[in-house]
Amino acid sequence: MSRIRRELRLIHQFLSRMDVRNRNNETYEIWVEEVRMLAHGIEDIVDDYLQLVSHKHDKGWSSYLKKGFTRPNIVLSLNKIATAIKDAETNLVHLFHAKDRWVSTVGSGSTTTSNDSSNYIVERSQHLASISRSLGEEDLVGVDQNREKLEEWLADDLLERLVITLHGMGGLGKTALAANAYKREKERFQCHAWVSISQSYCIKDVLKCLITELSKNMKRTNWGNINNMDTGGLREELKRFLKIQKCLIVLDDVWTPEAINDLIGAHVIPNLKGSRILVTTRVDDVAHLAFPDRRITLEPLCEKESWELFCSTAFPRDTNHECPSELLHLIDQIVSKCKGVPLAIVSVGRLVFVRDKTKEELRRIHDQLNWELVNNPSLEHVRNILYLSYIYLPTQLKSCFLYCSLFPEDHLLKRKALIRWWIAEGFIDKRGRSTMEDVAEGYLQELVNRNMLQLIDRNSFGRIKSFRMHDIMHELAIDLCRRQCFGISYDEDDRHWESEDRDERRLVIHKLSKDIDQAISCAHSLRSVIALDNSMSSSSSILRLVEDNCRYMSVLELSGLPINMVPDAIGDLFNLRHLGLRGSNVKLLPKSIEKLTNLLTLDLFRSGIQELPRGIVKLTKLRHLFAEKQTDRQRRVFKWCTGVSIPRGLENLTNLQSLQALEAQDESVGCLGELRQMRGLRLWNVKANLCEDLCESLLQMKFLSYLSITASDEDEVLQLDGLNPLPPSLHKLRLSGRLAHSMLGAESPLFQEDAGGQNLYSLRLFWSQLKDDPLPSLSRLLNLTELHFTRAYSGEKLVFLTRWFPKLKILRLRDLPNLKRMEIQQGAMESLERLRLINLSKMEEVPLGIEFLMPLKYLSFEEITLDFLQLLRQSRIGDMRWWHNLREEIDMEASVRISRPEFRLQPSIIRYDFDGHHSGQWAEQFD
Repeated sequence: MSRIRRELRLIHQFLSRMDVRNRNNETYEIWVEEVRMLAHGIEDIVDDYLQLVSHKHDKGWSSYLKKGFTRPNIVLSLNKIATAIKDAETNLVHLFHAKDRWVSTVGSGSTTTSNDSSNYIVERSQHLASISRSLGEEDLVGVDQNREKLEEWLADDLLERLVITLHGMGGLGKTALAANAYKREKERFQCHAWVSISQSYCIKDVLKCLITELSKNMKRTNWGNINNMDTGGLREELKRFLKIQKCLIVLDDVWTPEAINDLIGAHVIPNLKGSRILVTTRVDDVAHLAFPDRRITLEPLCEKESWELFCSTAFPRDTNHECPSELLHLIDQIVSKCKGVPLAIVSVGRLVFVRDKTKEELRRIHDQLNWELVNNPSLEHVRNILYLSYIYLPTQLKSCFLYCSLFPEDHLLKRKALIRWWIAEGFIDKRGRSTMEDVAEGYLQELVNRNMLQLIDRNSFGRIKSFRMHDIMHELAIDLCRRQCFGISYDEDDRHWESEDRDERRLVIHKLSKDIDQAISCAHSLRSVIALDNSMSSSSSILRLVEDNCRYMSVLELSGLPINMVPDAIGDLFNLRHLGLRGSNVKLLPKSIEKLTNLLTLDLFRSGIQELPRGIVKLTKLRHLFAEKQTDRQRRVFKWCTGVSIPRGLENLTNLQSLQALEAQDESVGCLGELRQMRGLRLWNVKANLCEDLCESLLQMKFLSYLSITASDEDEVLQLDGLNPLPPSLHKLRLSGRLAHSMLGAESPLFQEDAGGQNLYSLRLFWSQLKDDPLPSLSRLLNLTELHFTRAYSGEKLVFLTRWFPKLKILRLRDLPNLKRMEIQQGAMESLERLRLINLSKMEEVPLGIEFLMPLKYLSFEEITLDFLQLLRQSRIGDMRWWHNLREEIDMEASVRISRPEFRLQPSIIRYDFDGHHSGQWAEQFD
């Protein structure tokens, strides 16, 4: 076993370099695929072995082996594993003999090593860069604003603004824009130079090239013999140029900040003559070498610009490059698939240019465009420029990136879910004291920084919330997944599952169909199944099929499917690390769940779960436990959710980081203090007599960042004075129930500067029944970015004074039955982006000073009367963009009357309309 595991580590390291670099040698690619399939088989052997001897850690080898001699089945299983290892080693030797026989006979020019293939892609990408540098003014579209900005920065006399960066994903035209500005502005400088930097650059060669280019523009020749200089001497020589000459240097395609540091050293160069260094990069960290006011982030072209660029390429001989009217619809569909990437638009435009301009041919191009992107030689430029980003990814990020491509085009990925899957897959290693979740978030941030993933949304205090993959990047990544047997997607309309002999490890089901059963049945090597479709068809059989055919399963995500029961055979999936049954109908778990000793995440959130089995406390590796039943999606009743009771032994789950939600009981509250790794905790049914013990336990959780406490009923007082100081890592606090007056007093743990309260970013208060205005106290939370009140205040007036809540971005006030007046002074909530006022039935006037907050990104007045709507239309915000919905006066569950377009949200609020002055799309959900 030691020998085969060592071999497996070496194989993994070898395969990590065999990504896209061997595409030019199909025979070599086939051989690499065979190595990969053999590695998969070895992984299965190792897992069988580890499962068989898993009890040795508890009892020791000696007692385990003695027990083995009395249980022949253990000896037989070990013997079977030994035979499998020998077979694997024999196959490995045969594979390398086969490589010598076949791969080397393709021809000396084709026996491409990974490095040669990598260099080929780099060289072709650099060739494309040289073409981009030669583009004329007429070839550039949508760059006018950025070009003007760039020329202004190159011409100004701000000496401290040495570095300027152009930043964006591959193919957006960074090199073309830089070259255009370089041609226009270089004569303003005494000397100038352009150098392309690759990931595998040689610093000495780059410095020599720079100095040689700069010297050409100068009459002086006594710069020394650069051929005899070491790197340090060359760097000093370059500094001399920048000190005494006004230089323009373009560093094209820089991949790491260290590259700039290698060139000019760790210290800032005295820029006495107004020199400029213009850097193009795909990496956010490199872009940040420039001051914020000297960075340009290139975005995809808009629809009009995309159309203009495409037509000028596809119809260059036509008058004004106009598209024939009968082809407009098809061309529009083709252009939209390019998603505004100039390189893709031009490449596909050239493809259309050389084809017949008929509807049949254009429809064929449209239908086959994904295939063309991957296989057509004329689109090689598009492939290489994006493959280069993948090749230069650190090894540990490649699997994470490919994982994202298994989801549908334009699929919105969520940070928390994806990170849990990555960890369960084994993609994440521990780094120092950081948790694997922290490391995974760092990986995600790096993929965004490298423009491999597109950031869509951040939460109110800056963490990534959602993101997606660009469509073109997505299609090329799917091809990489297929070639590497990494994983596959399944859709009833577009099935990528090709044959029974594929060795796929992961399956993401986009759309369920009847023959999904066959797909899973023939995929014995599957280790992950994620179902995105929550329709009824065929869903009930997936769990059974997985248990029968995929014994090495590690990720099983079936959230949203109408699964009623988990079979007892689930305990046989010894490798299972993630079990997702969120939103299912599961009420009880089988006793065999206790056999899943490798389980890291158990997700039963919003399922029908009623209780957990006693054996749940044996899952000592468990990191995330979500088991909460939702009873009211509108959250209009006090107990809109219920938690679960954990059997005796909760203190054994010392690896728990998330526990949502626990029904508070005497014994469980006392055990909470043992869960020292806790990051997120939600508690229901907390009685006043438990608060003291609860506070003691919570103070033991030094890493707690999210805390939600709900009292046993509306009149139960939460006595949380003992929560002092607050855990310094606490960022989100949710309190539901009547609050003791001292909770918002001067001595409250919330407001002590040295007590962690100043680290709060989000505060939500529900049913607090506060009689005194809480804002004066809460305004001392200077870092608060989100504040929600729901039945939290029974007073008639709220006033936001100048300089209060300087970082607040989201404010929601809901169901404040007595609130009549709201005033906002100028300078209050200066960072506010979203304001929602919901069911403030006694409100007599439009909030005074609301115009000081405009323009907000989002402003809504919900469940208002017709009279209040009239006040809004007559107020100062009447011509601004805002949302509203009307409601019946009868009760909270009544339907909503509308007069214009409909927006459906939740069952009790049926329809939405917006004022005639406004436009946009409803994007908010009740939360």
